[in-house]
Amino acid sequence: MLGALLFIVLLLLQRGFCSSDWIGEFVGSYDGGLCAQAIRPFGYACFEHTVETKDGYLLAVQHIPNSREGIQIAAGPPVFLQHGLFQGGDAWFANSKEESLGFILANQGFDVWVGNVRGTHWSHGHASLSEKEKAFWDWSWQELCLHDLADMINYVYSKTNSKVFLVGHSQGTIMALASLTQPEVANMVEVAALLCPITYLRHISSRFVLRAVTMHLDQMLLAMGFHQLNFRSNTGVQILDSLCDGHMDCSDLLASITGKNCCFNNSRVDYYLQYEPHPSSLKNLIHLFQMIRKGRFAKYDYGFWGNLKRYGHFEPPAFDLSKIPESLPLWMAYGGNDALADVTDVKQTVKELQSQPQLLYLEDYGHIDFILSITAKDDVYDKMIEFFRSKQGSGGLGKAAPM
Repeated sequence: MLGALLFIVLLLLQRGFCSSDWIGEFVGSYDGGLCAQAIRPFGYACFEHTVETKDGYLLAVQHIPNSREGIQIAAGPPVFLQHGLFQGGDAWFANSKEESLGFILANQGFDVWVGNVRGTHWSHGHASLSEKEKAFWDWSWQELCLHDLADMINYVYSKTNSKVFLVGHSQGTIMALASLTQPEVANMVEVAALLCPITYLRHISSRFVLRAVTMHLDQMLLAMGFHQLNFRSNTGVQILDSLCDGHMDCSDLLASITGKNCCFNNSRVDYYLQYEPHPSSLKNLIHLFQMIRKGRFAKYDYGFWGNLKRYGHFEPPAFDLSKIPESLPLWMAYGGNDALADVTDVKQTVKELQSQPQLLYLEDYGHIDFILSITAKDDVYDKMIEFFRSKQGSGGLGKAAPM
């Protein structure tokens, strides 16, 4: 979620990329899509797909068939990976083949599908709107869960003729949990694995994020005419820089944002910066800040009369976690040093579910560790895969999906 964005901004600030020279150096070509840029070079078959949402956004979905470096192996069920805020599908392939969840799942015989929400570098705009138009950026995570994730899961479900194993990180878990309250989505999901699960942000302890909320950064940006948030721009980096300048000690900015990460791979920083951060909308940030201020897991708050017009109520309706089917197996991993997905809030999420999810608690893990830790395979992913194997059912491994 916010950790993904601010983690990348930290890297930019640490390396001094606040000038136009940085923009030219690191905003490269995305020709050929994620497959060509970050997956095929490592020896994996990869195919690009486009999913059009009900509201016209054209989303890139990558398919890495059940294979180990191009060699067909026993076909496993489809696994759909949903990234977090200001990230794209590249987040699942950011470390080595031995450390990245996307590669690890393919090596284990799973049929890997990778989502990219609207506005990210890999996705393809809109059927009729230009990215330069205000209307293109008129969405929050509400649309990401009810349209993007729902439509991408439906696409994979129809292509594979199989229920989907869903994996999300951070904002990807907000999307997943909200979507799974909708029966039409839940019926297409076999099991969900959630890294740093978030529905509530009541106990967020990130000093950096709380300062941004207190100073109403979201409303300031709205008043300045922002609609897109692009933190690869001079303005974007300078805005985040100003939050530290003279107001708080940002000598250890990563810890002040995400919590202390135990196992971050510093050797990969330059590689991360080739792709991150991806753009998002200001409305999305406003919605996340509403969650912090109001302590609710609810739809976007348009104000008293706006809510009445859109929802028929003065308050935006909440996403009811008890509507997630009790029969849907859930697996959740969270960390004791996570300043965003706080342990108390995770427990509240679990309390509101009908079923008892299988939990993995790692006391030393921060928010970023769950996707970039050099020890995540042993600490997290192997356990997730073991859970998946236990839920594959008596039918065993399925057929390979179409390319």
